[in-house]
Amino acid sequence: MNNPVFFLLAIISVSCINQNSNVFTPVVDFSVFEQRNGINAGNIIENNDMPEWLFAYINGGNEAVERLETFSNKYVFIGVNEGSNLNALKRWADNISAAYDFPMLVAERVEKRMIATASFFPDDEYGAFFEVMVKSASSGVYSGSEKEGSHWIRVRSANGNNGNSTEKYMFFVLITIDKLNMQSIIRSMLTRSSTAVRVTTAQGSAINRLRQNFFEGF
Repeated sequence: MNNPVFFLLAIISVSCINQNSNVFTPVVDFSVFEQRNGINAGNIIENNDMPEWLFAYINGGNEAVERLETFSNKYVFIGVNEGSNLNALKRWADNISAAYDFPMLVAERVEKRMIATASFFPDDEYGAFFEVMVKSASSGVYSGSEKEGSHWIRVRSANGNNGNSTEKYMFFVLITIDKLNMQSIIRSMLTRSSTAVRVTTAQGSAINRLRQNFFEGF
């Protein structure tokens, strides 16, 4: 049985290898590309006029940002990176592309949606469809996706039990896409992926249920 987390990391590794080695950018840890609503606001020591979308994200994740009137008709994806070198993080944010990096954010969100709907392991419940769908999302073309902004904060965190603390920067990049456009793209992927694999009757039923309810909680 395949581990879905290892599978996504494998995709990410291939993506990193294909980057232009002549351009210096910090190594992107895509494992932190997730909802960061666990940040303790009391530990933020510099926020540089935090925008509304980041305030909402820290307090409630992607869903909170999508509830803002500005983004009511869009899906919101936020890339996160952190470290001690602000200039390196700025270069990372500047080099993130809606065309080339956005598919990895979509793939993670698609994978998480499929894991959340599975009654047990998704690669058992959906068979080969699970892997094919995540791969399709990671290599998809998402016309209309737009990098709308970036912002950083500086946070203090406890360092073990010795009472000392450390400081780090966290950089956030906001990419959006029209909801109806995104749903059309994903539905096409679901159709192509379901017809590209052979599955059991039970797996086929699970796939059909997923296709009918995919965007509930996406």
